Amino acid sequence: MGKFVNSVKEFFTFCEENEVEFVDLRFTDIKGAWHHLTYRYSAINETNLTTGIPFDGSSIDAWQPINRSDMLLKPEVETAFLDPFTADPTVIVFCDVYDIYKGQMYEKCPRSIAKKALKHAEELGIADAAYFGPENEFFIFDDIRFVDTINEAGYKVDSAEGEWSDNVAIEGGNTGHRPRTKGGYFPVQPTDSMVDLRAEMMQVLEEVGLEVVLGHHEVAQAQGEIGIVFSDIIGAADNVQKLKYVIKMVAHLNGKTATFMPKPLFGDNGNGMHVHQSLWKDGKNLFYKEGAYANLSEDALHYIGGVFKHARAVAAFTNPSTNSYKRLIPGFEAPSILTYSSQNRSASCRIPWGAGEKATRIEMRFPDSTSCPYLAFAAMMMAGLDGIKNKDIPVGPMDEDLFELSLNEIREKGIPQMPHTLRGSLEALIRDNDFLKPVFTQEFIDTYQGYKFQTQVWPDEARPTAFEFKTTYSC
Repeated sequence: MGKFVNSVKEFFTFCEENEVEFVDLRFTDIKGAWHHLTYRYSAINETNLTTGIPFDGSSIDAWQPINRSDMLLKPEVETAFLDPFTADPTVIVFCDVYDIYKGQMYEKCPRSIAKKALKHAEELGIADAAYFGPENEFFIFDDIRFVDTINEAGYKVDSAEGEWSDNVAIEGGNTGHRPRTKGGYFPVQPTDSMVDLRAEMMQVLEEVGLEVVLGHHEVAQAQGEIGIVFSDIIGAADNVQKLKYVIKMVAHLNGKTATFMPKPLFGDNGNGMHVHQSLWKDGKNLFYKEGAYANLSEDALHYIGGVFKHARAVAAFTNPSTNSYKRLIPGFEAPSILTYSSQNRSASCRIPWGAGEKATRIEMRFPDSTSCPYLAFAAMMMAGLDGIKNKDIPVGPMDEDLFELSLNEIREKGIPQMPHTLRGSLEALIRDNDFLKPVFTQEFIDTYQGYKFQTQVWPDEARPTAFEFKTTYSC
């Protein structure tokens, strides 16, 4: 597990030993989508690996104008791994994007932004390492269909695990073994129908260098999770890209379709990306203080306080789709109440049980996998660093079941909440973004929020839904 290559020299040795024919250069856009450019191995040399490889930046959403389109991909050979899905031996390499016009790393490259966030922590003298452990939940469906036209809209997802399949004729017979709504947590086979599929995903994830810990069925029907070991802020975000790629591809090759969409099923639990976090300096965990509540230091509390203070703006990066907010509603284990608690999964920040300094960390439970991981991690970290600088104090701890509180009780207790819509988070980002600078430039922030309004908020708000027809057509 881990790195296969540690230098340019080792990269070429690795490629020769594996008879590589193609080099696949991958980079991430502001949505978090992975893009790639494939070169013949014979065309790659030490010079272009070092100086960069040109590409057209104007064809990527919300990046360069066509009259300033030339950009460079800067490969990071230490990230190289063999693509487990290509017919011909292909090595994948993560790249940063370089702006030839400003002579610097591109300000809209999410991976470069995350690197700047860690450097910012070092420059502040607060931390020299930041560790993140994302937990990406996903659904595996047998079929997905949707339509979105001027006079018709709708979707239908299908799974043999869904309780809606009880009266469906299935080839070979309908066995009736299904998890039911909210009944999917840890049942064995045959109720858990995805054991072998998850096992294959776990094996392939290890092939590409991830250290896999466990896999299990999640609470909802057709839902799963595979846990991998945490890493530094860049490595953890890289790992999310690899994990999503592998899970989607293994499902695809088995005639299934995997999605990380936060809320594809009405009335059942959604997909989150819980993110474990800690800051370190000189080999010491800054979040640890023995004997304190959950062994949390003052730095940890201030970090939580900073994330909560800026949570409505941070949500623009951690929960960046209109669908994100259909998950963040009461009753489905989606914590939108901004308080912290030890081991309590109803709080938006949980302090996992752990013994000693190495295990002490915080777990932010509101993010989801529609986020670009580099931007989500960097935004939370910048908010946390701001909290440490300003000694922000979060509401809490609260160890009660927060899901049982009414809206009035939440307000009476003075507990802040996550925004209820993507529009709300983007409007908060417009008002509250100083904490993100200089890591997130004003140009990037303006581009990001404008792009999200244009591609998510306004199109969503303009469309009638089936529910609206159900409730207003006969009025």
